[in-house]
Amino acid sequence: MAQHSFASRAYRDDAVVLRTHKLGEADRIITLLTKHHGQVRAVAKGVRRTSSRFGARLEPFMVADLQLVSGKTLDIVTQAVAKGAYGGTIAADYGRYTVAAAMTETAEKLTDVDGESGTAQYNLLVGALASLSRAEHAAGLILDSYLLRALATGGWAPSFTDCARCGLPGPHNAFSAPLGGMVCAGCRPPGSPAPAAETVVLLAALLTGEWATADASLPAHRKEAAGLVAAYLQWHLERVLKSLKHVERS
Repeated sequence: MAQHSFASRAYRDDAVVLRTHKLGEADRIITLLTKHHGQVRAVAKGVRRTSSRFGARLEPFMVADLQLVSGKTLDIVTQAVAKGAYGGTIAADYGRYTVAAAMTETAEKLTDVDGESGTAQYNLLVGALASLSRAEHAAGLILDSYLLRALATGGWAPSFTDCARCGLPGPHNAFSAPLGGMVCAGCRPPGSPAPAAETVVLLAALLTGEWATADASLPAHRKEAAGLVAAYLQWHLERVLKSLKHVERS
């Protein structure tokens, strides 16, 4: 009967490892973003032993096909097959590591209470980690593009063309995180920053994935865009991402 109950609680899903922390002498608690079950916290028993069959498959930023068993508070990982070995490449470069940490922390915060967008957030994060591991674009651009898309997927899509408050066609020259992006002169709150036109073009490109435009941007505009993305993220998450302050910006 116990074996039958155990089998009935088993399920399989693809997952990306968001973070881990130690449990006891040999186990780890793994925070996962799964493709079909949202955010899951599970125990990987014996994973810290050198003889563990899981090896490096359950390290941060790794993508794996997992077999799990549902538990009362924590699920249990019983099998792991690597699908995306991004962790080693990312961890070998400090700049990419800090970017990946900021992305996984964002994913964890966004999916902690929002289960409906879990699959979309999973696909977005896996794509960003794959791009980061292959160094397809500057790490900072990949991060800012991911952050904007993740927020849009979570229901906070910014506007970089029409006024975010009244819808007046742009371009506009003021940015307001509380109002949702670029705003016209009539809607502009006092003290709103006025980013360069090239920065606004870059932000729009990062949101829509126009990489030719993003890759051609200048360092000054990338830095200004990063500050606006961070402000927008902090406002809508209502918290500061601890890992974001460690990201190196050139």
